[in-house]
Amino acid sequence: MEKPERNTIVIYGASSPHVDDIFKDQAYQLGRLLAGCGKRIVTGAGFTGLMNAVENGALDAGGHVTGIIPQFMVESGWLHQNLSEVIVTADMHERKSRMAQMADAVVALPGGTGTFEELFEVITWKMLGLFTKPIVILNTDGYYDPMLAMLDRTVERKFMNQRFLDMWAVADTPEQALQQIDSMPDWDCSQRKI
Repeated sequence: MEKPERNTIVIYGASSPHVDDIFKDQAYQLGRLLAGCGKRIVTGAGFTGLMNAVENGALDAGGHVTGIIPQFMVESGWLHQNLSEVIVTADMHERKSRMAQMADAVVALPGGTGTFEELFEVITWKMLGLFTKPIVILNTDGYYDPMLAMLDRTVERKFMNQRFLDMWAVADTPEQALQQIDSMPDWDCSQRKI
């Protein structure tokens, strides 16, 4: 079977500018790696935090970055000014929907509640058969270890079927994330949750 092309990668990640450099460095490196492989990046278009780092990494490597941002965030001055393309949406719901529609794969960088919400929404869509593409969690410095343990607990306590743990992959480095983007198969929609 021919491997699907993974050309457009959606990145979720922190907007906080106060995170440790290890997180920014890994995000920047991921942007550079993806651009170096000719992959387009789609982000939330922010100019701070890990969003900014991954965007700048890709742009510095000559890559193409599309930012999708709600109008109220543009009006608040949160837009990265040097992106290749900007799509302005009416609200957050449209932003997330547009990002998922464009995705050949999703990578979740470390982040706060906004990143968690985006990640869990796309996992839920995958569980329901609404999204079939790879989801990769970049677990820089073990950031996501407690969340991953909680997801294991949902299986142990029978709130989720074991098979759904295969909906995402976990990477410790940007290089591993890139490998997983290209190696994960599309999700079998026949496994959707009832």
